[in-house]
Amino acid sequence: MSAIRIFSGTYCHAEEIVHAVAQTLGSRLLGDSDVVGRVAERFGVAQKKLERTLAGGVSVFNNFTHEKQHNTSYLRLEIARLLAGDDYVFAGFCTQLVPPEISHILSVCIIADFDDRCANAMQQRNVSNSEARRIVQKDDESRFLWTDHVLGKSPWDSNLYDLLIPTNHLDVSGAVELICENAVSAVLKPTETSLRAMKDFCLAAEVEVALGKAGHDVTVTAKAAKVTLTINKHTIMLSRLEDDLRKIAGRVEGVAEAETKVGPGFYQPGVYRQLDPEMPGRVLLVDDEKEFVQTLSERLQMRDMGSTVAYDGQQALSLLSEEEPEVIVLDLRMPGIDGIEVLRRIKQEHQNVEVIVLTGHGSEKDREVCMELGAFAYLQKPVDMERLSQTMQQAYRKVKARADPNDADHAKEGQ
Repeated sequence: MSAIRIFSGTYCHAEEIVHAVAQTLGSRLLGDSDVVGRVAERFGVAQKKLERTLAGGVSVFNNFTHEKQHNTSYLRLEIARLLAGDDYVFAGFCTQLVPPEISHILSVCIIADFDDRCANAMQQRNVSNSEARRIVQKDDESRFLWTDHVLGKSPWDSNLYDLLIPTNHLDVSGAVELICENAVSAVLKPTETSLRAMKDFCLAAEVEVALGKAGHDVTVTAKAAKVTLTINKHTIMLSRLEDDLRKIAGRVEGVAEAETKVGPGFYQPGVYRQLDPEMPGRVLLVDDEKEFVQTLSERLQMRDMGSTVAYDGQQALSLLSEEEPEVIVLDLRMPGIDGIEVLRRIKQEHQNVEVIVLTGHGSEKDREVCMELGAFAYLQKPVDMERLSQTMQQAYRKVKARADPNDADHAKEGQ
């Protein structure tokens, strides 16, 4: 029997169909939560971040951390490893990571007309028609964002599937019967070509993760143990980057040859950035002096530190509620919530974040209060950029040491 991947819209009886298919075939059902849990355990990635990637969300620090791309690589590798094992029934967003070249896997899409799904949502959620339409549109939006990210196509493109099942024309039992009949069809028996495609998929996923761990973000394909690494961002040191990519890929078991090439994106505006694991990639700068903080952000980016900016305390706390940075550089004198109150709330609610106070109007009493509240360091404006950079690296090492107690590179204490 073939493995099955099932993608679906919401409010079209998909869950009922998926469970019935797995039960009828005696197969194990794996959904997105199962795959996310495995990835989180294997690679130490927070489940919330993986779930955000699947939902189409993007970190404000993504230009530096490549979080979305790396999370996608982890998910792709886990799917590749699972496909090499038992004949599972896969359901959810992760199914879109399976390449169509693996032709012995049955690809199914379950969907219904928008109005029918809205009617189902009204009944199941006990909401108005306008609210039901909003709910279904939001669900569809996340599916469009994810499928566009991994495939560059619409999730309802019939060319992506062997079966496109409209549940407003076919009931649950009919859909289950149709899927199960096709799952045991002779057409889906593995061929030499499809098995080779499976091995290529697994190898490309392994290489992609290895490159991601080294801070790179490139497209990887594989064919018969030869991997092709496509660079889609411009760099002035292309030959050096190509050498580094080939060396990393060549160390992955199963790679016989690695080649590089530039893709269409190489000639578009943008710069290739390799994530430096020794530098903080998620820095929040909080200061109401807009010109100063924007200049500071640009100078940090030149030193390979990814940063985003908040112009007051309330904006900073709102950003923290959505995404936790590694290091915060915080001014004290701001309108509304001042820096000391922001620091107090951060250390109460986000103990893993290190805060460097950088102010031009602080007193010795302010310094004492900030250090007592848990600030990593207290610096005065104007500050030497080298000193600030070193202090931020020390703070980041402390964050890393806390996350990995076995890390031998322990942080120095705050100043």
